[in-house]
Amino acid sequence: MDAYRLMSLCGAMTVTPETSQPTDRILAGVALMLGFCLTAPLLDVAAKLASSSVPVGQITAARFVVQCILMAPFIWVMGLSLRVARGQRLALLFRAILLLVATFCFITAIRVMPLADALAIVFVAPFIVLLVGKYYLGEDVGPRRVGAAVVGFVGVLFVIQPSFAAFGAVAFIPLGTAVAFAFYILLTRGLSRRMHPVTLQFHTGLIASLLCIPILIVAQGSGSEQFDPVWPTGIAWVWLLGVGFFATLSHMMMTYALSLAPSATLAPLQYFELPVATLFGYLVFQDFPNILSLIGIAIIIGAGLYMIHRERVTARQLMTERAAPPI
Repeated sequence: MDAYRLMSLCGAMTVTPETSQPTDRILAGVALMLGFCLTAPLLDVAAKLASSSVPVGQITAARFVVQCILMAPFIWVMGLSLRVARGQRLALLFRAILLLVATFCFITAIRVMPLADALAIVFVAPFIVLLVGKYYLGEDVGPRRVGAAVVGFVGVLFVIQPSFAAFGAVAFIPLGTAVAFAFYILLTRGLSRRMHPVTLQFHTGLIASLLCIPILIVAQGSGSEQFDPVWPTGIAWVWLLGVGFFATLSHMMMTYALSLAPSATLAPLQYFELPVATLFGYLVFQDFPNILSLIGIAIIIGAGLYMIHRERVTARQLMTERAAPPI
């Protein structure tokens, strides 16, 4: 599961005016976002294919190790510094742990669940961010957006119910991903203001790799289905490399999309990823959501789009008030 897939949705909670960027840059950002929506589900497809012969912990480690290797040249070409201020190190560590947990939970879920069902449940993360912001961080969130978050959770129940009937308690695992992502995003809000996004992602991947590898070494020979590493054979190498490759590609697309266009413009487009994941799930695994899951997915998308709409309305009102001449 790619963390950046939710960043623009949560970024839409602090809307940037759409007129702040030239039209051609906005169009380029939109194109990159659509490219992200087409490539990010391929990360999940590769992970699901690999999970048939490779432990989930090893797939998770491969996702971060390959990503670090592929991103290192970008750090060098862009001339970015790898130095981290002392006050940012602990936040980086927790960010990496949260992303590691989120990725592990998601791969564990899609090992048996359809891609679209698991992804739809994870899309509840922006609602969790909003509720945490209101009730824990004291952010100003209106009742309409809180209502949209509640409706979004109802949509998740529609998706979980048939998944629970078919797969048991594993249907709740994507909720662990959603919660981990929500706090991951809250940490990213502060770090992204002080670190370049490419550097931030490289450090997160590096720390996650350094956390994963010792676990796999200790688990070797333990017989653990989740952590005991195996030597991949044949096409399993392709799936493992694909997990890291598509993670890196989607990260770069999302990073540059957010640098070219406002998050409020990009956020609604991200829901295009759900039908793409549904299509890939059907074509590759012959999985298709049942009617209850489809209703839940529609509710989640509707609630998310409404929440983004309300944020835009609130942002315009604040801009109007600030622009009004003093009386």
